[in-house]
Amino acid sequence: MQYEQGHTRKRTSCIRGGIPQLLLPILIAGSLPVFAAELRAQSILPVEWDPALAGDLVMEKLVTVTADRVRGAHDAEMVILDGFAYIVSELNEVRSGESSGWPEIYASMSIVDLKTLKTEQVIDFAKSEQAFENVTLPVGACFVPRIIQINENMLRCYFSSERPGVRQSQIWYRDFDLKTRTFASTIHKAKLKTAAGVFDMQPQYFYAAALAHGFGKPASDGAFFIFDSFKEFDGKTYVAINNFQGKQNALALVHGDFKTFEVLGHYNEPQSESLSESAVNRLPDGTWMAICRNDKGNYHFVTSKDGRDWSAGIEVPFVPNGANSKPTFDKFGDIYYLGWQERTRIHGVSRSVFNLDVSRDGLKWERKYRFETVNSFQYPTFREHAGEVWVCLTQGDT
Repeated sequence: MQYEQGHTRKRTSCIRGGIPQLLLPILIAGSLPVFAAELRAQSILPVEWDPALAGDLVMEKLVTVTADRVRGAHDAEMVILDGFAYIVSELNEVRSGESSGWPEIYASMSIVDLKTLKTEQVIDFAKSEQAFENVTLPVGACFVPRIIQINENMLRCYFSSERPGVRQSQIWYRDFDLKTRTFASTIHKAKLKTAAGVFDMQPQYFYAAALAHGFGKPASDGAFFIFDSFKEFDGKTYVAINNFQGKQNALALVHGDFKTFEVLGHYNEPQSESLSESAVNRLPDGTWMAICRNDKGNYHFVTSKDGRDWSAGIEVPFVPNGANSKPTFDKFGDIYYLGWQERTRIHGVSRSVFNLDVSRDGLKWERKYRFETVNSFQYPTFREHAGEVWVCLTQGDT
């Protein structure tokens, strides 16, 4: 019987001075020996597996992929094609950290050769007040970039233009030509489809849709993002969207034009909690399940039979002490990977412990990796390529 195992192969460090960096390790698929019959039905990992050691081996091989000039970096995502990782992230060259209220934050792409782990190019693609052929961006941070391949030759990069307290944020997209490695000279507004119609992808329309479903928290003019993005089920593409400031969440269907996001179902209960930043997947019986960040405490889990009507969120025993940070919920082959930030702090450093658990059914979980570091391990994105699972993440010592 075959089991799935992880080793490492490459990675490196963050730079000095409390500057968050985006990094990229690799986990390699393999096989494990056959164990006793009673373990075959339940165990993915061997009895002697050490998740903290496995995590250390990954972190030893991390490599920085942001440019030397960067002072603050966060919230990366990537697409991997033909041996190259195309990593988008929000950056600034002024100070460490990040905030949607900082107009100096811009969106950038790093192109990394996975054979050499060298960053071949860094291409900035959206900045405050940048003039494009068809429009000039207003003052504001270019925040939370996301990326997907839309055809054989094109990647689409999304970002939110933010200026909290001044105007509605807007999610835009800009296309990237894989053959020429150049971005289009134009940008375009993403659209949000709700029961009320199709609108520019702005917080006010997302909020109005939630109000119609009993949402009662105050409106927010910013922090509306494509969050856990671009997972395919039954030939259709889905994303989890959220308003971080407003603590509002929903599952959305991505239309074939890759510019229209249709809200299917909201999951905001219990509203006594502060749920946001979810990661979603489907269990073997077709049930949707999402893990939600909670700024009032531990992660909450919600479920749905159809993606439209969702249960109220609850805590679960296999995530006992989560912190308020981005979770992940992926499936590679027949193995689910659930990633969550633990509340435990190494030497008092926030987001210094991140767990990655594995399961065959989404119900019984085993600890595969425990990443422990005073440089933090946060906001990871996992992607499979050629039988290997890669991760990009943010690190920093502040």
